[in-house]
Amino acid sequence: MASRMFSRLSPLLTTFFQVLLLSLVWLAASELSRRFLPALPAGVLGMLMVLAGLWSGLLPVNWFRHGARWLLAEMLLFFIPAVVAVVQYPDVILSAGVKLLAVIVASTALVMAVTALVVERCYRLEIWLRRRASNRKAQLGVEVHGT
Repeated sequence: MASRMFSRLSPLLTTFFQVLLLSLVWLAASELSRRFLPALPAGVLGMLMVLAGLWSGLLPVNWFRHGARWLLAEMLLFFIPAVVAVVQYPDVILSAGVKLLAVIVASTALVMAVTALVVERCYRLEIWLRRRASNRKAQLGVEVHGT
């Protein structure tokens, strides 16, 4: 009974603690940004910190996998406060609505283009690293079996 209940709660607890860990990274990045790097947003600094940890191997991917998936799946909920804030100021929308719409469309297109480029470059880098590792293993295998 208890083991069945734990097996059901385990994925939820894992996701909860991973989201908590990501939140702690963001809080640390926010504090670092505020004190030492005010020009760099805390979100970008936190992303760079996690990326450096993942690439260096200090942070295993499994520490963040479920939490990051949950955050990505529920990302739409994070836009609700922004929409509510926009709706509360109809005067601003009437006076500068076209300009705001142009900025939103242009920035969204820019973010999508940059994201696509970064994902493509990272994908190519990952393929290149895997091929290089595979070639090294093949060379070591030839050297071991060849001698």
